[in-house]
Amino acid sequence: MDVLVPRLLVDDFPATVAFYEGVLRDLLGVEPVKVLPDHRYAHWDINGQSALVLYGRENIAQVTGSTATGPAADTTMLVMKVDDVDDAAGCLVRHGAVPVAPPQDRPEWAPGLRTAHLRDPEGRLIELQSY
Repeated sequence: MDVLVPRLLVDDFPATVAFYEGVLRDLLGVEPVKVLPDHRYAHWDINGQSALVLYGRENIAQVTGSTATGPAADTTMLVMKVDDVDDAAGCLVRHGAVPVAPPQDRPEWAPGLRTAHLRDPEGRLIELQSY
């Protein structure tokens, strides 16, 4: 694994992007690497390393099949870039994770991207990805 990125799952994407754009610009001099309003996706790097990702909460709910709303809904997701999504998913399951969405290619998200989604023992969402 070479990347561990916090991903905030947000309802009000425009307001949240505006907030982090201003805060990260003013405090760290960092501009977003990518903002895709139609996909409700934005991310920032610091010193060439992923630092923060925002993603529409309903987007991930479609992937995971979650119907939770309000405080019970997912608001954060830990993203791990791994060499092999299938092997890593197996490893997490052996350690107690619960599979939510099986390993699968996601060319609609990015060329060569493969993901799996699992929940840790306390129910937090984890995305494994390789690209």
